[in-house]
Amino acid sequence: MLPNDQQFKDLLLTYSQETNPIIRKQLEDEIWRAYGTENTVFVLDMFGFSLLTRKYGIVHYLSMIRRMQLTVEPIIAGYGGTIIKFEADNCFAVLPDPLSAVRAATTIQHALAASNLLTSDELDVHVSIGIDYGRILVVNKEDMFGDAVNRACKMGEDVGLAGEVLITKEAMEMIPKEADIEGKPVEINIGGLSIPAFTILYKPKTTEETE
Repeated sequence: MLPNDQQFKDLLLTYSQETNPIIRKQLEDEIWRAYGTENTVFVLDMFGFSLLTRKYGIVHYLSMIRRMQLTVEPIIAGYGGTIIKFEADNCFAVLPDPLSAVRAATTIQHALAASNLLTSDELDVHVSIGIDYGRILVVNKEDMFGDAVNRACKMGEDVGLAGEVLITKEAMEMIPKEADIEGKPVEINIGGLSIPAFTILYKPKTTEETE
């Protein structure tokens, strides 16, 4: 569903009906001028929807979503980010730079892990997070579109495991080395294309990992 921005909808419709390639390019440029930005995309997805809903009911899972939202929102704001939307058990946001996004992501993972210590297993909230950087369209702070959005969604929703933070190689390379952010290289398949990425190593290393 397109965001509730009439100008955006009208421009898209005019573009789709225009046959002159020069005018279509002008319309495309107008859309990018009005809505385009270069930004860090952050997509979070919760785990266990089908299983938990089937076992405990939708009210149970909706209560978990609300806990996730209350945890995520202040952390993203604290790192200078803006939440574009909460949709079902997902969170879509933009942050100033990849370092802020990674720090927000790892803070969220730690906060949820701490919160889960206080709940029974069936109420524990587990999430995966995907991060990318690129040129995107942000419409009325209501929705966002672009390759970076698609890649972050793929990592956060389809590829990432519970507790995992995935970031594309391009975004990882924008993080200063002095920030001391560690990542393990992985390959992500998106639409038949292999995308180099990293899984962020934010947990303290166990004895087995250091041997």
